[in-house]
Amino acid sequence: MATSRDLILAIDNGTQSVRAMLFDPQGNLLAKFRVPIEPYFSSTPGLAEQDPEVFWQALCQATQGLWAQLEAGELQGVSKERIAGVALTTQRSTIINLDEDCKPLRPAMVWLDQRRTEGLKPLGGPWGLAFRAAGMSRTVAYLQAEAEANWIAAYQPELWSRTYKYVYLSGYLTYRLTGRLVDSTGCQVGYMPFDYKKLRWASRWDWKWQVLPIEPSILSDLQPPASILGEITPEAAAATGIPTGLPLVAAASDKACEVIGVGSLHPHIGCLSYGTTATINTTHRRYIEVIPLIPPYPSAVPGAYSLEIQIYRGFWMVSWFKQEFGLHEQRLAQERQIEPEELFDELVGAVPPGSQGLVLQPYWSPGLKVPGPEARGAVIGFGDVHTRAHLYRAILEGLAYALREGAERTAKRSRQPITELRVAGGGSQSRAAMQLTADVFGLPASRPHVYEASGLGAAIDAAVGVGLHPDFDAAVSAMTRIRDTFEPIPKNQRVYDEIYHGVYLKMYAQLKPLYEELHRIARS
Repeated sequence: MATSRDLILAIDNGTQSVRAMLFDPQGNLLAKFRVPIEPYFSSTPGLAEQDPEVFWQALCQATQGLWAQLEAGELQGVSKERIAGVALTTQRSTIINLDEDCKPLRPAMVWLDQRRTEGLKPLGGPWGLAFRAAGMSRTVAYLQAEAEANWIAAYQPELWSRTYKYVYLSGYLTYRLTGRLVDSTGCQVGYMPFDYKKLRWASRWDWKWQVLPIEPSILSDLQPPASILGEITPEAAAATGIPTGLPLVAAASDKACEVIGVGSLHPHIGCLSYGTTATINTTHRRYIEVIPLIPPYPSAVPGAYSLEIQIYRGFWMVSWFKQEFGLHEQRLAQERQIEPEELFDELVGAVPPGSQGLVLQPYWSPGLKVPGPEARGAVIGFGDVHTRAHLYRAILEGLAYALREGAERTAKRSRQPITELRVAGGGSQSRAAMQLTADVFGLPASRPHVYEASGLGAAIDAAVGVGLHPDFDAAVSAMTRIRDTFEPIPKNQRVYDEIYHGVYLKMYAQLKPLYEELHRIARS
């Protein structure tokens, strides 16, 4: 009897791990295998690199581990033969140089890499005049200095001259799976000559070609989400155990997949991601630059945009606190055989909303325009009542304030109010963080039914691509749902509104001159 092909294999190559997951058409996570990876190695402070083979081998181990679960009979009736298609989502902005044999020429530059190329020739001609007139020259120079291609061309020119293809991690793994140099438009996030409005490589007259050493010939072909990128090759099947010939369906970057994986398909639903980088995203069919010259990113839905405000190293601060100040809770959790997060939630609960006047601005790493490149983190209001519990709560509150500010900026620019929130990422597992978020925003905050929201989003792309669902509205409706919702507590909301409007929104303008002075001193 023929077996119905009704399952999706989703592969999620994140910063900390690679996960292989099986989803059914109702969005149920049937099986999962996770392989931890070292995010990067660093030969010099600020550098973040990784051997591309590490990502590929982890992918192979993850899929093989998944098959081992199935062969052990842990899931009745679930088999490889039921898989209709494969979807891949990866971390954003990790780049790889390939030679003519499509072998990596150097380690991948991971998105956390902080190297910059100073002293480059400024953008000239009509574009240079236009940006100077608009007061955006500094932003263009920042983008130019941040571009990985400029650093490689400047400091490794011989290697750059041998670069046959210049790809993101998503494009590299797609090549390893299908043998084709192709990528999804939904994965194009970074310093490439990409037209974010038209969702294709930029036209030759675009200013991006003038500030990057990239030629069109070294870029991969692009296809929209839900299209077929290729088929699993016999070589890839031997390494991964994925059946030969299965279609690899174009998905999108992990953040974009996460947005639809939590059900945020329409502009009124904000998706908060409490991960290494904390973000607020909304899905729009109209191209809108929330911050001038900073484009919305491609959505996991063809022809749509993901408006994003990010707090770089957002929940990294939570990890930093736990590492520097949370040894007691970690040891106690080990003794009690419980998750440390339960005890950290107790820390939050020990402090009243507003942290008794301790207010944090979470700009541990600067941004392009909001905040500016001179920004630094700040904590104000220390008094003799404050403890490490106050600092921990202030970190969570500061992140929520910053994301609320981003949400309000997005709503103002798009003229579409955000009326409900979906929260994903590691921080969503904290009940205290969820309640605090609802209170700061004054909106209901919900968690999706599965933690693996980016994997689910990739599965949604594949489900539409292979015809398990007719369109994205149907797929998101069938495959996503809410696990629980946290409603704002009015008295807490009032406290946060006072701090947000009376203190937080004024902090950056008041501290900016000091940030600029520190920035000047540090560079002198």
